[in-house]
Amino acid sequence: MHVMSDALAIGFSPCPNDTFMFHALVAGEVPGLRVRPWLADIEALNLRALGDDPLPVTKLSVHALAHVRERYTVLASGAALGRGCGPLVVSRPQSSIAGDPAEALQRLRGRRVAIPGRYTTAYLLLRALAPELTQVVPMRFEAIMPAVAAGEVDAGLIIHESRFTFATYGLVQVADLGALWEVQSGLPLPLGVIAVQRSLGAEVASALEAGILGSILAARARPEAAWPYILAHAQEMNAEVCRQHIALYVNDFSLALGDEGRAAIDALLARGEAAGLLPAGPAVWR
Repeated sequence: MHVMSDALAIGFSPCPNDTFMFHALVAGEVPGLRVRPWLADIEALNLRALGDDPLPVTKLSVHALAHVRERYTVLASGAALGRGCGPLVVSRPQSSIAGDPAEALQRLRGRRVAIPGRYTTAYLLLRALAPELTQVVPMRFEAIMPAVAAGEVDAGLIIHESRFTFATYGLVQVADLGALWEVQSGLPLPLGVIAVQRSLGAEVASALEAGILGSILAARARPEAAWPYILAHAQEMNAEVCRQHIALYVNDFSLALGDEGRAAIDALLARGEAAGLLPAGPAVWR
């Protein structure tokens, strides 16, 4: 493996899947690769990549990736992509929105819907599946369920571990956007990827892919070693919820995207472009 003399700044989220995958790398347990972590909410990572001080390596929503693909290319390891892991739309039980998922999404027109950020893949999917949506209220993902429960918004678009905890807020599922995507495309849903600046070159990108893969394999071999790091950053402190989160979002696609994973990312980008929701740009693969 290529040895980097300087620590490379890398951005990822404090969610359990990311801290699980990157713990060994951050702890210096991966030979030849030194990193400096920059942990932030996924939308904060998206916005930094879109701004004037982009990180050399960062987790990105596929939605945000579309806007920075001239600068970044996608790594094969570290992705959040799979089946049964998509964002959910939730509401209070008494809401008139609930019903058949496809019809429910159309009833969002004129309703206030909390979203976890304008550059999240969740919001891209919602816009594609509910084109008449007119009122969105961006907020951090962990604030969405309390806002829906309190009646501050009519519905919420939830991501991450929220899919395991929304019922504890007295909320009901209106639609599973990932399930709708899978039915329509036949592909798994690509949520987020690890991207590296093209200017760093192929050798560094390959070293990062190998290092992230090694970090994930190390976490799988000794998951107990990563638990203090995971719990120190998790929004949801319940250990069982953290385990469910990791089991769902860290999968074979996290080890390597493969042909199906790459096809899923290309398909989502193409759908966004065709709908006029994303700008056209170069391929995201090196």
